[in-house]
Amino acid sequence: MKQRTVKTKDIISSFLAAVLLMSVAYSVQAAEDRGFEIAARSDRTDVGFGDSEVELQMVLRNAAGQESTRSLRIATLEKPDESVGDKSLVVFDTPRDIEGTALLSHAKILDPDDQWLYLPALKRVKRISSSNKSGPFVGSEFAFEDFTAIELNKFDYTYVGTEPCGDLVCDVVERSPRYENSGYTRQVSWVDQSDFQLRKVEFYDRRGDLLKVLELSDYRNYEGIWRAHKLSMSNVQTNKQTDLIYGDYTFKTGMAENDFVKGRLSRLR
Repeated sequence: MKQRTVKTKDIISSFLAAVLLMSVAYSVQAAEDRGFEIAARSDRTDVGFGDSEVELQMVLRNAAGQESTRSLRIATLEKPDESVGDKSLVVFDTPRDIEGTALLSHAKILDPDDQWLYLPALKRVKRISSSNKSGPFVGSEFAFEDFTAIELNKFDYTYVGTEPCGDLVCDVVERSPRYENSGYTRQVSWVDQSDFQLRKVEFYDRRGDLLKVLELSDYRNYEGIWRAHKLSMSNVQTNKQTDLIYGDYTFKTGMAENDFVKGRLSRLR
């Protein structure tokens, strides 16, 4: 009788352990599904812009508070297929020592992004190695990989919770890069529940420590397409900061694939 009782207890314990494991697995899957759903909803509010051009100022601020300013322009070509990344071109106009410097990016999903940097002083186009894309872009707090499109399927997602973000309520979602050679182990993003726009991102370095915080503000709506007009990237490890302050966007300008090829970089004005 005693032996039968022990066996019964073992069966019950095994059953409860199995139920617990199934419950944990279900909770994890549910968090991943919800995280992806929130990220997808945010990403798809941007679909249909075609192409865009914008002029902006880059303000670099060192740990002592000293500032320097650069002017630049960014052109973007949308690739509506979620299995293909967008293309972008960044060109600096001032100051004189970096005038004409340009970065061409072809975003990928799991393969390394293609990026080329044109250096007018050397009259040379340099391909950016995938292992170097975590490095700072022209001395700013933005890395090369920050200047490629944030494609939906480049990450795995996990829903963390909901919390206030300023005057709004945000869903908090953790995303982990699926592609190799990222400078980040994970990113935690805040997406508002009203317009489904990104409001803040925390970037964690390869050791898992908080490295940078990106805040996005001054959102404006262009006939259904939302754009933040101020991005502030703060490096919490060095106390340096870079702000990107955008002018008005122009959409559907007629740009095409041949406007985003490496051969054009040395001919830009």
